[in-house]
Amino acid sequence: MPVRVHLDDLLHARRMTLTQLSERVDITLANLSILKTGKAKAIRFSTLEAICTALDCQPGDILTFDQEDDAP
Repeated sequence: MPVRVHLDDLLHARRMTLTQLSERVDITLANLSILKTGKAKAIRFSTLEAICTALDCQPGDILTFDQEDDAP
């Protein structure tokens, strides 16, 4: 998948657990886990905004597009 999720890296850099993030943004641990593993098919802007606020980052810090992974 060409869209990569870097949530795990940001959590590690902020010394925060997924459980702590879940409590701060009021999103279930299961849904955050799906996002963290890259299995999510979509993300609401409100969710992305809440995560960015909690982690003090930009959306581009969480999600990146790797065009080379999409090559046949």
